[in-house]
Amino acid sequence: MCGIFVTQGEMSEKQMNEVLELLYHRGPDEGKSVVTDRVHLGHRRLSIIGLEDGIQPIHNEDKKRWIVCNGEIYNYAAIKESLAKDVSFLTKSDSEVALKLVEKQGPEAIHQLDGMFAFFIADEENDSFVVARDTLGIKPLYYGVDRDGQYVFSSELKAIEPFVNEAKEFPHGHYFTPENGFVCYRKIQSPQESYTEHEMTEVFTSIKETMNESVRKRLMADVEVGVLLSGGLDSSLIAAIADQQKQGEKPLKSFCVGSEGSADIINARTVAKALGTKHYEYIYTEEELIEAVSDVIYHLESYEPSLVRSAIPNYFVSKLASEHVKVILSGEGADELFAGYAYMEKYQDTASMNKEIIRVLNTLHHVNLQRADRMSMAHSIELRVPFLDLDVVENALQIPAGLKVHKKDRMEKWLLRKAFDGIIPDEVLWRKKAEFSEGSGALDLLDLHAERTITDETFEKVQAEAPVDIRSKQEMFYYQIFRDHFPEEKMLHTVGKWATA
Repeated sequence: MCGIFVTQGEMSEKQMNEVLELLYHRGPDEGKSVVTDRVHLGHRRLSIIGLEDGIQPIHNEDKKRWIVCNGEIYNYAAIKESLAKDVSFLTKSDSEVALKLVEKQGPEAIHQLDGMFAFFIADEENDSFVVARDTLGIKPLYYGVDRDGQYVFSSELKAIEPFVNEAKEFPHGHYFTPENGFVCYRKIQSPQESYTEHEMTEVFTSIKETMNESVRKRLMADVEVGVLLSGGLDSSLIAAIADQQKQGEKPLKSFCVGSEGSADIINARTVAKALGTKHYEYIYTEEELIEAVSDVIYHLESYEPSLVRSAIPNYFVSKLASEHVKVILSGEGADELFAGYAYMEKYQDTASMNKEIIRVLNTLHHVNLQRADRMSMAHSIELRVPFLDLDVVENALQIPAGLKVHKKDRMEKWLLRKAFDGIIPDEVLWRKKAEFSEGSGALDLLDLHAERTITDETFEKVQAEAPVDIRSKQEMFYYQIFRDHFPEEKMLHTVGKWATA
């Protein structure tokens, strides 16, 4: 995983180095910038694939095209093989494959890429460029124009904000060229065909097959891969599948954090023992939680209460994992795909259920996926999300709502639990869903701190004066820290919010 910064405008080497220092946490292994005739490309690298020769920016043979990329292309080997007859490669990097694919077939070919990515390709030969972001927005990308009307692109807001009038999020599933503007190359849609409620065996098989393949792809790396193990269903399934696929290799490493005696800690131990993983855990205190909030908000670039609340355990578990591995797998996305949220019970027909699933998937880029990316990158570790593989998503959308919704004899995500019955201990397989912050013991501690430290009078005063709606004392606590880090009001509009605080 990496951090990128690109500007068409003039920028000194000193300025670029300062920007790349702001993105250092995204790629501490190497930092490099290149000035071409028309753009200044900056890159911070966390080396995962092509360890020796994958330093970016990467160029083609005549140095007329350059790429800076943040992400992983899981099918790069297959694409590389398909191009091999007509194309030569200078590195073993998956990012170079994206460069050569676009060079050979044009930006229309971006839909062939299977992965999580945000990249910029400078095309000096045609005085142009191509920018693209993955289908769901797993990897972040922002853009804006400077005072001279020149484009600027960055992996994080903190790096781009000083240079643009207004920073905007680059739309997921799109590419951009100066000639054609934004072009949607792929979006999630309801499938034309679906399973029936009577095809239970086929449904279970399809879930297992797509998930097994998704995890297999995400174990691809030239470094060790571990797993976040909260002790809940989603992360436990990922851990179990990964453990099966790593049989014969050294034990899978798993990681969990929480307060003393929290449900996450207890259940994660149960799963780790059953699977035989090399398990690491960290017990944090209330004081450590409160001390971490400022750094969490700085990296998260948000003050949304639910997001901050769930980000804090993510922050600690990423820190723990970074001491042992460079890549981790996470259970993000299962609730969205398999109706894990209680409110989804009201969607009884498949059309309305899929419409809601697609709506939620299209919001993840600036809430849960932003949290997952920023907290892992805060500790220079790459996080991968097997449930959000496009084949897993497509398959989940083919499953009738009647098999997903919570019923009297079926708890939430019943279908997912039944598909993997026997792969993890029953006390975890049939454990009721808890939010990450609830299971880890963080929720009550943070609520109590806000109530203790903010008076009603102070809350009412800030509510009246703030340029945005402050809905609770907890939100006010986070908002004030956010403004300390980012005093410019133009940063406020980038904050994604849930319906309630």
